[in-house]
Amino acid sequence: MNADPLPLGPDQLEKAAFVLKTIAHPLRLGIVQLLGHHEHLSVGEICQHTGCEQSLVSHHLNILKLKGVLHSQRRGKFIYYRLELKEVLAVISCMKAYSQRG
Repeated sequence: MNADPLPLGPDQLEKAAFVLKTIAHPLRLGIVQLLGHHEHLSVGEICQHTGCEQSLVSHHLNILKLKGVLHSQRRGKFIYYRLELKEVLAVISCMKAYSQRG
């Protein structure tokens, strides 16, 4: 493993832990991954992709939005979500590589 020549300072470690805690749920990871492949999706569309009920999806979307990972915008009757913190996709990519190890 390569050592980073500039290690994270205390403030950066705190910020990284905050984001990791925010996405540390299978449904939230799935939502982030899904929004990484779509410019924006409505709650209903996210429910269709995940197979989860709207109340559960809405709960997790709200957490991700409050923590700054997602952004929402109302358009008529619908609320659309988009990925605000695109850097979390790199975390998911690392986790995918890790989960595929033998």
